[in-house]
Amino acid sequence: MANRLAHSLSPYLLQHADNPVDWWEWGDDAFAEAERRDVPILLSVGYAACHWCHVMAHESFEDEQVAAAVNGRFVAVKVDREERPDVDAVYMSATTALTGHGGWPMTCLLTPSGDPFFAGTYLPRAQFLQLLDGAAHAWETDRERVLTSGATVAERLRELTGPPAPTVVDADVCDTAVRRLRSTYDDARGGFGGAPKFPPSMVLEFLLRHHARTGSADALAMATGTAHAMARGGLYDQLGGGFARYSVDADWVVPHFEKMLYDNALLLRVYAHLWRATGDDLALRVAHETADFLLRDLRTEQGAFASALDADTVVDGHSHEGLTYAWTPAQLVEVLGPDDAERAARLLGVTASGTFEAGSSTLQLRQDPDDLPWWAGVRARLLAARTTRPQPSRDDKVVTAWNGLAIAALVDAGVLLERADLVTAAEVAAAHVLDTHDVPASERADDGDRMLRRTSRAGRVGPAPAVLDDHADLAEGLLALHQATGDPRWGEAAASLLERALDRFVDADGTVHDTAHDAPALFSRPANRSDNAEPSGVSALAGALLTHGALTGSAEHLQASRAALDACGPVAAQDPRFAGWALAVAEATAAGPLQVAVVGEGPAARALLRTARASTSPGLVVMHGMPDAPGRALLADRPLVDGGPAAYVCRGFVCDRPVTDTEALGAALRSR
Repeated sequence: MANRLAHSLSPYLLQHADNPVDWWEWGDDAFAEAERRDVPILLSVGYAACHWCHVMAHESFEDEQVAAAVNGRFVAVKVDREERPDVDAVYMSATTALTGHGGWPMTCLLTPSGDPFFAGTYLPRAQFLQLLDGAAHAWETDRERVLTSGATVAERLRELTGPPAPTVVDADVCDTAVRRLRSTYDDARGGFGGAPKFPPSMVLEFLLRHHARTGSADALAMATGTAHAMARGGLYDQLGGGFARYSVDADWVVPHFEKMLYDNALLLRVYAHLWRATGDDLALRVAHETADFLLRDLRTEQGAFASALDADTVVDGHSHEGLTYAWTPAQLVEVLGPDDAERAARLLGVTASGTFEAGSSTLQLRQDPDDLPWWAGVRARLLAARTTRPQPSRDDKVVTAWNGLAIAALVDAGVLLERADLVTAAEVAAAHVLDTHDVPASERADDGDRMLRRTSRAGRVGPAPAVLDDHADLAEGLLALHQATGDPRWGEAAASLLERALDRFVDADGTVHDTAHDAPALFSRPANRSDNAEPSGVSALAGALLTHGALTGSAEHLQASRAALDACGPVAAQDPRFAGWALAVAEATAAGPLQVAVVGEGPAARALLRTARASTSPGLVVMHGMPDAPGRALLADRPLVDGGPAAYVCRGFVCDRPVTDTEALGAALRSR
């Protein structure tokens, strides 16, 4: 029989709906049941595309003996970390504090009040059974010690995980961050540190912005070297476009095959910006292909974007990592014939011994083919053949924050690559997320009292409340749309989200939290200050507030941006690898805001607009339209010049005389 997860919206929870484990969803009912039965809680946290989550599910959660051990002595709670990042954050802090490392699946034992007294990650079946037996015995025979241990852990974690005092993040901090990044940069392979290597998307954005502001050749070299290495290796899907989550080796050869929306959104923006800065052909190709991957493989029927493609492919009930993507020489021959297969194997690094498992190889493209039409045909044939293989499943829930990142990336790429289809796709996604996720706060609430939700699936919104990064990342995307299209709807929606974020996530003393003040309480209130796989809520808030303030001239929002940015100061100063987005925002702050208002219509106005958008200044905001167009504050009191188009350039709210030709505008934008 299906358990309580059968009616969940989460694809991850639905993967466990037929387990013999009697799972509950996270919520008051589960904790009340633990109190009623007087038993501890087994908390298991993971996500749908996670390989080791699948392994533990098969070994333990599908096993009748394990289920009997769980069901008789615990209340089992399953959490999708992508749906409930707040729950994941507080118990991951416990896991890393107690074990020295974290990851998924995460396995915790809690008292009925929610205090953790054991925390770990993946556990083999035998070890998991031993844990269950030992914990149940301790609960029954030494209850006081278990309760005391849980309370002590919770109290200590509350002390340790409180946000540090803010410190200023200014140009000097950015300069120091580049030097520190240089000390860990891998000159031979790109990236920072050793294996495993994750795509440092936000650090690359920071380095590109730092180069734009300072001219630093070192910053550009690190960004370019890493971007090239990732795009040449197996981390990048050489046939279908898009990036895997990380590389298990230092050479970017063998990926962990899951493809996440947030990674590809952030990297699409990086490659588009690298092309803008350098004209790099590889960056241009990867930007186009990554955008195509998003539209082809992650766009849902409603026009928003799904969370991920799985790391594994399921065949006959068994999961196989990388099965869809890896190739043997014989498989190349089968598709291409012997001559083209031999040539393709040399180009793509497919060897007889293999670079992956069972003699198969991931595909690499370490150099450009000398015959591009031949390669285009081979790539198309291989991709067509690959589509006939079993495919990884798709986690098709729509996450607010990640769709915000995708919207921003598609707009940036669409504007820079002059692809209107990408901007249109961003508009459709934005409309769906706003219409579906931003709902009345209650049945009795009027339309002005709204509550943003974290996820939806197939057009049905989930119950989880949005956290800070949902508000901030969505606002970031909407502000990009507002600049690209001029539609006031996007700017007004972004302003509403930011006002709610400031009201509900920022305390009276200025402390910024990841959960709202009226969100269900956890044993501690998360206030993350690190950019990891995606921007932290507070750094995303700083960036969106900065853009909004620059577009509207609001000193209040610029001041709030500075406060949010400085909250990231301790991490930015100590470990810039985990402050990439905060440092990118700091670069924008140091360089601007640089406001460009292009007034007028016709070819001359479009030429001015194209010149403005080509600027690499990290503090740039651009608005276009007729003078005093409603809902576009930058165009107010900016008349045509001699009846024709003109561009108004203001840096730090100090404005130059309007210019009417692209050469003069380019000179004004280049001046520092």
